[in-house]
Amino acid sequence: MNIDTVVDKKHLGKCFKELADAPLSALRGVSEDDAKALQQAFNVSTVRDLANLNFIKWAVAITTLADEEQMQPAEKAKEELLDDAVEMTFPASDPISVDSGITRIEVAPDKVDAQADHQHAGKVEESTETGKIKEAAAQ
Repeated sequence: MNIDTVVDKKHLGKCFKELADAPLSALRGVSEDDAKALQQAFNVSTVRDLANLNFIKWAVAITTLADEEQMQPAEKAKEELLDDAVEMTFPASDPISVDSGITRIEVAPDKVDAQADHQHAGKVEESTETGKIKEAAAQ
């Protein structure tokens, strides 16, 4: 991260030790009035004071753990039941649109004419015919 994006212009080029002991207004987006409000509300006056504030530490810990928390067994079971119900209702392997009204394909679709549809299809047919001629000649 480029530190220049999080500190105020007045504090650009300062080392981290200086920034830690700088007033809260050194943080980009924190005005002098905001810094005074934080001072009154939480008795913090420097970036270090804010970072060491228990409320900040607790908030960071809670959100970090929340991102890693696993589902409770009851929640996981409900999710799996819902997934199974959706899969039974709309199988993933069903190639037909749900709103088409077709539930089963009774007859396989016609094959596409490979001669007009596929590259080098003529060569494949020629080699097949040549193979049949060679077989007939061998017999």
